[in-house]
Amino acid sequence: MLDKRVAIRVEEAQKRLLENAVMLGAEKIGIADANGRILAQEVAATMAMPYFRRSGYDGFAIRAEDDANYPRTFQVVADVPCGSAYNHDLQENETVRIMTGAKVPENAGKIIMLEQSRETGDATTITLINTHKNTNITERGEEFEAGATLLQAHHHLNPGSISLLAAFGIPAVTVFRRPRVAILSTGSELVQPGAPLPDGKIFNSNHLMLAALAKEAGAEVIAVEQIEDDLALTKNRLTDLAKQADLVLTTGGVSVGDFDFMAIIAKEDAELLYNKIQMRPGSVTTAMRYENTLVAALSGNPGACFTAFHLLIAPVLAKMSGDIETQFTFQPAKMGADYSKNNAYDRFLRGQLLYEAGELTAVPVGSDMSSALGNLHLTECLIKIPSGKTGKNKGEEIEIWRLSSK
Repeated sequence: MLDKRVAIRVEEAQKRLLENAVMLGAEKIGIADANGRILAQEVAATMAMPYFRRSGYDGFAIRAEDDANYPRTFQVVADVPCGSAYNHDLQENETVRIMTGAKVPENAGKIIMLEQSRETGDATTITLINTHKNTNITERGEEFEAGATLLQAHHHLNPGSISLLAAFGIPAVTVFRRPRVAILSTGSELVQPGAPLPDGKIFNSNHLMLAALAKEAGAEVIAVEQIEDDLALTKNRLTDLAKQADLVLTTGGVSVGDFDFMAIIAKEDAELLYNKIQMRPGSVTTAMRYENTLVAALSGNPGACFTAFHLLIAPVLAKMSGDIETQFTFQPAKMGADYSKNNAYDRFLRGQLLYEAGELTAVPVGSDMSSALGNLHLTECLIKIPSGKTGKNKGEEIEIWRLSSK
């Protein structure tokens, strides 16, 4: 059996985990596969943007010195659609018909919009009725000079940044490697979904939940396994998985019962980081370094497992992935309903978010029991009810932990 455990604050548990998590190495991938990844290196502009003088409208390009005495008839010397160019100087009273985004002749000083033109009956001439205050020309390098920083290291790549990279012809980027996560469920009472359910057993829901949460947090899930309560078998599987993964998540076996073998391994065979947290649900959540790999042993109760993942594991996966932008912190909100239960430890209620009178409000949803799972799919935040006080009343100031996926 375990010695008496020393419970630490949630914030201390988060700190210890993050101190033992390291940013992973880098890899180069094509930009088509880069959405959601985090840059490991700065990306610079390969050229000026735009790299030629570009028309802002459909219309007619003229010289600056011809921009007077309207209405005025010009000789149309070329049509310039997008992707084409008129690489000659315009002469006096000459114009080219030009499309939005097309290259503007080097000595053109203004684009007169199509709406300010009138046909003459002769396809080789056009009458321009009036001018514009602006040139309607985007100059070379107006948005980016060649060599300017496009995206900084640790940037979270998104559809906008993928578009930016493509616009500069950049086919691949260097990103932090995805954390490799292995998931191990322990418990002789567990049955796989789809199998017959013997009397006294339950279907295993935690392993698939953790796999989905880990993928959602950007991890590569390399194993999702289930084993019976057996100390030697648990050690063997944990050893094998620790050799393959950057992080091992286990669920079950962390309490103080005779078959809680993860708790025993944490005490006897690993570098223990903590084995009790001042939180409900999930106070027996445990962390260790096993075979030099970070292992987080979460409760077998679904509500507690879900809560611990968001409070403790999501920040770890973010750091491993190269994330320095996302701030995993508690934030203020208003309590949306009365909650009167007293707690010896901080309690984290599953809640939903809304705005009332312009203020962010968190409303508890469903049961607060560690075994409850009927509200996990509805949860948008965790509502912190501090220890030593009799709950919170509607309208009181509270702290919430917004789920990383919300």
